[in-house]
Amino acid sequence: MSRFIPLSTTITKPQLPNLQSHLPTSFQIFDQRYTIFNLFQTSIQSIINMSRTSRSNVSNDSICFQTVHSISRHLNSPVVIPLQLMDLQTPTETNENNNNIGSNEEEDEEENFRILGHPMHLKRQRDDNNNSNATTNSNGGTTTESTCSSTSSKRRHIDQVTSLESRRQAVRSWGNQSIQSADPDIFEMLEKEKQRQYKGIELIASENYVSKAVMEALGSHLTNKYFEGMPGGRYYTGNKHIDEIESLCCQRALAAFELDSNSWGVNVQPYSCTSANFAVYTGLLSPGDRIMGLDTPSGGHTSHGYYTPNGKKVSGASIFFESFLYKVDPKTSVVDYEKVEERVMDFHPKILVCGGSAYPRDWDYAKFRQIADKCGAVLMCDMAQISGLIAAKECASPFEFWIIFYRKGYKPTKRGMLLNQGDGSDKYDFEEKINFAVCSALQGGPHNNHIAALAIALKQLATPEYKAYMQQVKKNAQALASALLRRNCKLVTGGTDNHMLLWDLRNFGLSGKNFEKVCEMCHITVNKIPIFDDHGTMVPGGVRIGTPAMTSRGCLESDFETMGGFLFRAALIARSI
Repeated sequence: MSRFIPLSTTITKPQLPNLQSHLPTSFQIFDQRYTIFNLFQTSIQSIINMSRTSRSNVSNDSICFQTVHSISRHLNSPVVIPLQLMDLQTPTETNENNNNIGSNEEEDEEENFRILGHPMHLKRQRDDNNNSNATTNSNGGTTTESTCSSTSSKRRHIDQVTSLESRRQAVRSWGNQSIQSADPDIFEMLEKEKQRQYKGIELIASENYVSKAVMEALGSHLTNKYFEGMPGGRYYTGNKHIDEIESLCCQRALAAFELDSNSWGVNVQPYSCTSANFAVYTGLLSPGDRIMGLDTPSGGHTSHGYYTPNGKKVSGASIFFESFLYKVDPKTSVVDYEKVEERVMDFHPKILVCGGSAYPRDWDYAKFRQIADKCGAVLMCDMAQISGLIAAKECASPFEFWIIFYRKGYKPTKRGMLLNQGDGSDKYDFEEKINFAVCSALQGGPHNNHIAALAIALKQLATPEYKAYMQQVKKNAQALASALLRRNCKLVTGGTDNHMLLWDLRNFGLSGKNFEKVCEMCHITVNKIPIFDDHGTMVPGGVRIGTPAMTSRGCLESDFETMGGFLFRAALIARSI
């Protein structure tokens, strides 16, 4: 067995100023013999010539190599021992040395070998005055100070090797522990959460159980890699396979919504829906520019801009931009498109947002397109909540999936001509602006494991099984809505077109906060939601209920009829309390 160690040199006198530059960088020992590899012929000859001419003057000089030598059968690790390169041997000297092995103490410590045909010998390093500093030991023999020094040096090297090995093992072992071993407290919490998800009824509309393949990607070695920038233009190296993953994810995202890559582009790097929205604002707007979206109590998302009744700015969209909101009809809780148009023409936003996080009905995207064109606004659709339904063609279509779709190529014609035709601005310029806004304006390195998981989900989304699943999600939502309506419960808009429904609890004299707490004690999760009223105040008087998670666990319409009974009983309990 062989080992490699660095070669170090010690030059104790100035007569050999250039010797160190001729020494090799490493050497290897086989079978207790000191064999030096990778020495250049010129280097060896320089050492020989210098040694011949200077022998009489530098007999006490030491030129030390570090090598490996097993000094005890009781040691498993090789030991580093300093040796002294003496001089070139003639064939006669070599034979004499071989014939007199063991004749004296000095010769016992010599080792003979050849380098590129030149006979050489090595000696253990000795003190200059070792012959004059001998002492008598208890057995009548002699022990030199050099021997004591050599033994001490050996022990130091043994300790050093042992220390290095222990440190190396410590570094290697600490990161190979399981969660249970490395952090029992977190492991216990994870196990409790797993049991909660398994034993409870999960009805929060923005939650679901991911597939096994997606879970494996999220917990994969991709989390070790960091990068910034777009595929082919990263700021870090080692991204060949990361580029492949992200490019494939982009291809699948376009294919999932049947989009032509010449007309549409996509950025899959945003960390969440909120950061995706803010990246669009940052890329296309200047600070203080105007945006308009659905009011949060009407079912919109705070990332579209929102102020509390006392004027507090709730989201970054309101802090950095000027936001103005449209509302649903207070009687029907459905978007009134005529009033939306009136508000848009009064406010003239640069970005008009359609979509929300708690709106149970389909959107008229064609009408929004007309309104946006009329005021010259960019139309942005936040469809994070319903993107799966859109991909399965169970809801009307445009796009977002924690990712950003943007138009490319030439702008469409308007009144028979291209907008700004001939001035070079007849093409969409969203791609570069949005990509820069994502990175590096708002984010550093995206999460590779999330992008890989998204790519897997997008592939699964294109299967017939996924379409059947989304159809069942809608059927289950409608079954749950029917179960509550039969019990005289009030639903916002009177029902649902997608995966969620909003239950207005005010006729029970309840707030959404109290009701969700009672449900949680019964191992049912829902989330409170504000219900829009005539005064426009944000009253958390309802709950949002979604069906995807329990559909993923195999529940059908009859199961959701049963869950409707549970929810109604929870409302009665909360009211009595």
